[in-house]
Amino acid sequence: MKLLKLVPDNTNIGFVAIRKWAFALTALLTVLAVGATAHKGLNLGVDFVGGLMIEAKFPQAVDTDKVRSTIGRLGVGESSLQQFGDANTVQIRLPLPEQGGAGAANAVVEKTRKAMTAQFPGVTFSRYDTVSGKVSGELIQNGVLAVVLAILGIAVFSWFRYEWQFGVSTFVAIVHDVLMTLGFFAITQLEFDLNIIAAVLTIVGYSINDKMVIDDRIRENMRKYRKMDMKALIDLSVNETLPRTVMTSVTILLALGALLLLGGHVLRGFTAAMMLGIIVGTYSSVYVSSSLLISLGLTPQTSEKKATRKGDYAGTAERVGPRDDGAKP
Repeated sequence: MKLLKLVPDNTNIGFVAIRKWAFALTALLTVLAVGATAHKGLNLGVDFVGGLMIEAKFPQAVDTDKVRSTIGRLGVGESSLQQFGDANTVQIRLPLPEQGGAGAANAVVEKTRKAMTAQFPGVTFSRYDTVSGKVSGELIQNGVLAVVLAILGIAVFSWFRYEWQFGVSTFVAIVHDVLMTLGFFAITQLEFDLNIIAAVLTIVGYSINDKMVIDDRIRENMRKYRKMDMKALIDLSVNETLPRTVMTSVTILLALGALLLLGGHVLRGFTAAMMLGIIVGTYSSVYVSSSLLISLGLTPQTSEKKATRKGDYAGTAERVGPRDDGAKP
């Protein structure tokens, strides 16, 4: 039985030849993502903005203006409505009562439930969450700090693990992946909550795993082929790791596709962020991070000099074949 191969043997794709086009596309997408985030903003969930969030499920499509009018007559504060997932589901956001704590919030939910049931028979509240303003501020700060520290830590690790060029290229690629995710949520206006922060951190982890595999192969080939042109060496390294990269991405996307279809609307944002991150992370690993090493001036000779300074003579030694007597060289 013939094995399925998503990438044929001896694949030789010239990734470096189109690096300038890839850089231009990357810059354009980054500017669009930043612009969309700045212009439209993120649809922050109750985790980040604080307040009371109610998810109402109607038996059929409903007019949000009628829902807003019904809630407005209750005197519970200004409401913000958004259709969520499908036309039958509406996300209702209300300010928290100034006094009374959790008991007052539960009273608002019950009051809203009775009014909605009377106006829209068959409606159900699938879930509701409450977060205070102080807690939401702390969550924003901690979420941003977690992402920033993860990116910086990974870049510093790449710097010391390889050369500084690897650290810079890794930093640029991961920032690109994160900004693409933010731009996607700004454009689609999917709810951005703590689940998405978890997805972003997972995307960062996946991206660095993919980049480390390619970077390891590049450094290995730099020591093996010390006189090879850097462009050809990077093409060789990326093509050698391409089967692993494609197979990993495809299998993860299959699992996420099942989660997107069967996981329900609660996990839809998380799954969408992960799927986008896998695609963007694979693109940045192949076209951005690797090719950027050339623009940063990395050559096999620079790696050899660093290895010599550290005393890593094994990395710069010529390869030795097996001895005639069968012993190890």
